[in-house]
Amino acid sequence: MIYTVTFNPAIDYVVHTDELKADGVNRSSSEEIYIGGKGINVSAVLAELGVQSIVLGFTAGFTGIAIERGVCSMGIEADFVRLKSGNSRINVKIKTDSETELNGQGPEIDEHAIDELFAKTDRFKDGDTLILAGSIPSSLPSDIYERILGRIADRDIRTVVDATGELLMNVLKYRPFLIKPNNFELEEMFGAELKNEDDIAAYARKLQDMGARNVLVSMAEKGALLLDENGELHKQGVCRGEVRNSVGAGDSMLAGFVAGLPQGSEYALKLGTACGGATAFSDWLARKPLIDELMDQLMSAR
Repeated sequence: MIYTVTFNPAIDYVVHTDELKADGVNRSSSEEIYIGGKGINVSAVLAELGVQSIVLGFTAGFTGIAIERGVCSMGIEADFVRLKSGNSRINVKIKTDSETELNGQGPEIDEHAIDELFAKTDRFKDGDTLILAGSIPSSLPSDIYERILGRIADRDIRTVVDATGELLMNVLKYRPFLIKPNNFELEEMFGAELKNEDDIAAYARKLQDMGARNVLVSMAEKGALLLDENGELHKQGVCRGEVRNSVGAGDSMLAGFVAGLPQGSEYALKLGTACGGATAFSDWLARKPLIDELMDQLMSAR
């Protein structure tokens, strides 16, 4: 089974308006509501690919109930810890010719709720996959990723970490199966200017030397680079299409990569690229028809 964790899920309320005026009344031209959170995004794209997963995390209040129902409506199993007080956050995204965001803080998460989440990880079995993605809310301890990976270290669980900075560096000692920084995050982590793919590959190897088994580096319009656990380097260019959305593209790439792994690293890299492209070319997350179309495009380009 694949488990994804979203510590601070949200309802994303997207409002379109012709222009945004301060100190006045603004009216929308259209609106959409989505269930947000990096782990949820990964699970949603896995579901599009026919891969089952379970979403873990924390929810609270009436917004938390809406998030749980929304996740289930996507055909994903939800196993959230329900908090006794507060409300899960709402993020407001106002789109004109630019985008303005107002993101909520989310509920307080106490130690008892953390213990409940840990108890859920005790059910993981050998061969399962755990995906930890994104930042952590301020009410959680800064070492929560480490505590989770340490708790499951005695089992043969494939761990995937999509995080940045110290949050990522501090879990490398647990030898995660896969990490997925982008090239800019690599620069920030090492305080270095990466001028070309050779530089990116060199710092990916540093992360591998520090404990990561596979390093997947997304490079925006320059594609993606994978350093696999055998030390081999794989490069994949981007799909052709018109970019309409940047939210969730990295999560979609991660989902595609994990889904494609049974068919090998190169196939996984292509499927990840197709899923990331399908989200970038859509108004929201990738859907199966466009993923298939882009996958055909990448396979025919060999």
